[in-house]
Amino acid sequence: MTQKDKLSAQRIYLILGGLFITSLVVSNLIFQKFFYWHPFDIEIFGSKLFEISVGILPYPITFLITDLISEIYGKKRANDVVVVGIFASLFSLLIIYVAMQVPATSWSYVGNFLFGRVFGNSAIAVFASMLTYLFAQFVDIQIYHFWKRLTKGKHLWLRNNFSTWFSQFVDTFTIVFLLCSFGIIDWANFKGLLVSGFLFKVFVAILDTPLLYLGVYFFRKRFNLKVNEEIDLL
Repeated sequence: MTQKDKLSAQRIYLILGGLFITSLVVSNLIFQKFFYWHPFDIEIFGSKLFEISVGILPYPITFLITDLISEIYGKKRANDVVVVGIFASLFSLLIIYVAMQVPATSWSYVGNFLFGRVFGNSAIAVFASMLTYLFAQFVDIQIYHFWKRLTKGKHLWLRNNFSTWFSQFVDTFTIVFLLCSFGIIDWANFKGLLVSGFLFKVFVAILDTPLLYLGVYFFRKRFNLKVNEEIDLL
């Protein structure tokens, strides 16, 4: 690979990392709004399928990006992005904390009460999200590379879905459990949110498989990579 190709691969890696971090931080900030999407008239544990937090919308993107980075750049580069995402979440939490300490003016469109109501639980959300995200993402990367080694780089759909499904269940269970434990969500909604959240993520994981194939095809064609070959940026 030429120096020019390595610089191009580095830029794409930075873009993917930026999208990953943005999706993660935004999901932590918007999680308190819940919405419903009822493609099927099914009720599970007292909750309609699907009644879920809007924070779940950008979150599956993070798993798609780490799978793509794992496939093209390797396990270490995928883990690096996960670690940077943790620091980004902590930094966003620090900014929110400082912003809450600054008193609003009398003419401020958003006052202290409203600001605190919207972002006041963000500290708990980020803490809960970081615990689950750190564990789930590392689980996802480990399982992904286990299947990659086992299949010798073939059957991309297999490692993409199997790694994501398992890690997403771990993520959904832990985040809903912690939010209920902190009193942000009532325990009566635990089972319904767990099932709805997990099934929604499974549905999204299936839909994003063609996108992963498209991304891998682009990289292999652009950088002339063989099956199971990874880009070494060093």
